[in-house]
Amino acid sequence: MPEQYQDVIIAGFGGQGVMLIGNLLAQAGMEYGLEVSFIPVYGAEMRGGTANCTVVMDKHPIGAPLVREPLSTIVLNEPSLAKFQPRLNPHGVQVVNASLVEAGLVDAARRSVCIPANDMAHELGNVKLANMVALGAWLKATAVLPLAVVQEALKRVVNAHYANLIPINARALEAGYNFA
Repeated sequence: MPEQYQDVIIAGFGGQGVMLIGNLLAQAGMEYGLEVSFIPVYGAEMRGGTANCTVVMDKHPIGAPLVREPLSTIVLNEPSLAKFQPRLNPHGVQVVNASLVEAGLVDAARRSVCIPANDMAHELGNVKLANMVALGAWLKATAVLPLAVVQEALKRVVNAHYANLIPINARALEAGYNFA
């Protein structure tokens, strides 16, 4: 169980699975016995537009789910880095998709995990797994939840029609976790 409050803003293009990993993280947090809030935010377009969500987890009741200065971020593209990197808490950590974000744009003064999420997902057989790879890296970087708890929560978040995709998603989480 984490010792203290943790929040994360997850951001990218619509269609990158931002909401899926936010929902997965919230579900896993609840199953782990934490208080959780999940707030999705969509841009003008669902696919290709911007999307982000905020997940807050704590042992104690959450007074306000809105986050101005996140303790952590998962950034899947350059526009999201430009928007959320300046807001990151000075002691926070950002997980950055190095496949889509130029290294020179990542603030060297910040604690960052730059992971080639799209490249790793491609090696796993499906570029759509980049979100899970990035989430796995975030789990390792923050130590908020055990990897196994999140992998188990996949069974309740992934539509039963796509149950055959749960094992590959679990492997993508593990790949990101091991990279970080």
